[in-house]
Amino acid sequence: MDAYGGRRTQGERDAITVEIGYALCSAAFAAAVLFGAVAGPAYLFGLPGRVRGALVGAGVVLAVAVFLVRVVSVLVRFARGGQPSQPGRTSPDS
Repeated sequence: MDAYGGRRTQGERDAITVEIGYALCSAAFAAAVLFGAVAGPAYLFGLPGRVRGALVGAGVVLAVAVFLVRVVSVLVRFARGGQPSQPGRTSPDS
């Protein structure tokens, strides 16, 4: 239901679907890049087991945190209507 108690239009449902897809894909990319940056050197330089385990563990924890923060931030921004109403403009008055 929309803000007025009515049903959402097909366009609104499509916009929500696209935004969720964007949130998940961009979050997965950011998490993968962060994990590679943190855990990559452990495999690249052949570090000992404990150091490798610490870096991989830290990479996993940070990647999960970045994934969740990115998904939530994108969806909250969408819910607030933080996008311009007209493409290429920063506010309706510009």
